[in-house]
Amino acid sequence: MSKPKLFLSHDEIEITIKRLAHQLVENHEDFEGSAILGLQPRGIVLAKKIRDAVKEILNLDKINYGDLDSTFYRDDFRRNEKPILPNEVNIDFDIQEKRIILVDDVLYTGRSVNAALSALNAYGRPENVELMVLIDRKYNRELPIAPDYFGKAVDTRGDNEKVIVEWKEGKNKVWISSNE
Repeated sequence: MSKPKLFLSHDEIEITIKRLAHQLVENHEDFEGSAILGLQPRGIVLAKKIRDAVKEILNLDKINYGDLDSTFYRDDFRRNEKPILPNEVNIDFDIQEKRIILVDDVLYTGRSVNAALSALNAYGRPENVELMVLIDRKYNRELPIAPDYFGKAVDTRGDNEKVIVEWKEGKNKVWISSNE
């Protein structure tokens, strides 16, 4: 395995989060009929940062926000020998007729997003659903899923390369690691 290469620095991630938040405000205006859902487990950090940035831009105390777990909707959850523990679902608003923004850290094959869409149906029928990711790993999709908003796109060589999103207070980074 080669030494990981820095793909996004902390400052670049902060700029990207602000840009993504501004794009949401441009498309969702006052956020009255919209909601942000972070995908458990890795999407919630980005989702909360996006939520906070949108609140700051719009000068709001609260916007609809929740954490969605899709563990039991995944197509591979029964293939694991160890018992799988779900993450907490935290949705304290009605998603019916809301414009939902699903947020995850990395879009790779599309299977996690597919599971999240199935999980979302258990909570009602939103008006529409958009996808936001920090990193779009293009050319690796197994399903026809694409982000509506993305921070950066990267061409990776399938399973030979990994995208590692590191969330540490004041030291957020994205690395590309190669098995070669």
